[in-house]
Amino acid sequence: QVQLVESGGGLVQAGGSLRLSCAASGSIFSINTMGWYRQAPGKQRELVAIITSGGNTNYADSVKGRFTISRDNAKNTVYLQMNSLKPDDTAVYYCNAGVVVLGRPGVMYYWGKGTLVTTSS
Repeated sequence: QVQLVESGGGLVQAGGSLRLSCAASGSIFSINTMGWYRQAPGKQRELVAIITSGGNTNYADSVKGRFTISRDNAKNTVYLQMNSLKPDDTAVYYCNAGVVVLGRPGVMYYWGKGTLVTTSS
């Protein structure tokens, strides 16, 4: 059993900043790639940013230069620093992690329940 809990969402004006956090807990042996996804009304869920266990990152073109993903492996936590927010960033943001579960071979993927980010103009 693994749980991901996001925090840090809220209301912000255009140009503002937020930092999202996602903490993983449970029967964790190790965590591979962690990522942030978002889903806006009427749109499909899309990848925002991912970070590997070694610290390599990838970003959606729409957030490059504005968002930064990072992780603290000792705390099983991934962060998303969101700067220069735009109204188009409004969405529910979901955390995802590939987890090697204690006593189970292979990698299992888990989702958080999401946190809402609303950017007003």
